[in-house]
Amino acid sequence: MPLVEPFQISSGTASLRRILLLETHDADGVTAWSECVAGEQPYYSPETVDTAWLAIREWIGPRVLGVPLAGPDAVLPRLDADLRGHLMAKAAVEMGVWGLAAERQGTSLASLIGGTRTQIATGISIGIQENPARLVEKVRRALEEGYQKAKIKVKPGADLTYLAAVREELGAGAPLMADANSAYTTADFDHLATFDRFNLMMIEQPLASDDLVRHAALQRRLTTPLCLDESITSVDRVEDMLTLDSGRIVNIKPGRVGGLAAARAIHDRCAAAGVPVWCGGMLESGIGRAYNVALASMPNFVLPGDISPSARYWQQDIVIPAWTMDTAGMVTVPRDRPGLGVTVDRDRVENLTVRSETLTAD
Repeated sequence: MPLVEPFQISSGTASLRRILLLETHDADGVTAWSECVAGEQPYYSPETVDTAWLAIREWIGPRVLGVPLAGPDAVLPRLDADLRGHLMAKAAVEMGVWGLAAERQGTSLASLIGGTRTQIATGISIGIQENPARLVEKVRRALEEGYQKAKIKVKPGADLTYLAAVREELGAGAPLMADANSAYTTADFDHLATFDRFNLMMIEQPLASDDLVRHAALQRRLTTPLCLDESITSVDRVEDMLTLDSGRIVNIKPGRVGGLAAARAIHDRCAAAGVPVWCGGMLESGIGRAYNVALASMPNFVLPGDISPSARYWQQDIVIPAWTMDTAGMVTVPRDRPGLGVTVDRDRVENLTVRSETLTAD
């Protein structure tokens, strides 16, 4: 699926998304769609579309195909037993079973996982721009459209002047944050400390994707809260973060952590510790967005998430209806419809499909 416009972060630029979709069937003929959020290249994560395809076919799919399951909570333990990593591939399979369970029970996915919200506050993620003036215009337009938070992608050489321009032009009240996607090192601590003057909501994942210790050292230098994204892959990593004070906000992406069961556990531990969370995005189609919307309806998702409407990324999405946002920056949770709350446009999916494979229990 081609993006409406190229999306640049510190590690690369995406113009076209190869998206791995799964259609899962149970023994009674109930079906549900899910999505693997891995990218084409190992920029954000070591996983890619192609490694996930291999992992699902060879190791992950066989662990659940033809296996009686007491419920969707039973999936992740089966996938984690003696099978390390491949969290995005595991999540694609695990979330599909949650979708099946919601369809079978005739309830919304949000209700099934314990979501309580009927609407979700929405932020926007804005990629690195060619100059500060263009970034200012992008952020201004987004806030005028109703977005409740503007996440500004940054990297060395495209940070201070960009953030300063936006803050100066849009004022102290504009809800801004910076996301570095691990673009900085300990050599940049003095530089990062100057971010405090911009009164940001948070700085997301400035240091290495698997780091907690150095983030703790940086947090001690800052008044701005650090938000951890890539570093949080499980509840254990949350415990480490709390022990070290590595961050004070967590971005939960179900595709990053192994699925909805792991995402709920992280949500619950953060809630118990008083750590606010929000739901990030991975340039998902409307299928992946459905799972994010359901997750973000849980009570501790108190900050606006990256759950932009379909039109933010796609000329035409692959779900009906497309995801939309009202003028107040809210996305409605489809609690009145079973399953994902949207219908997959099968004709469009088939027209876009370049590769397919069927896995069975036989």
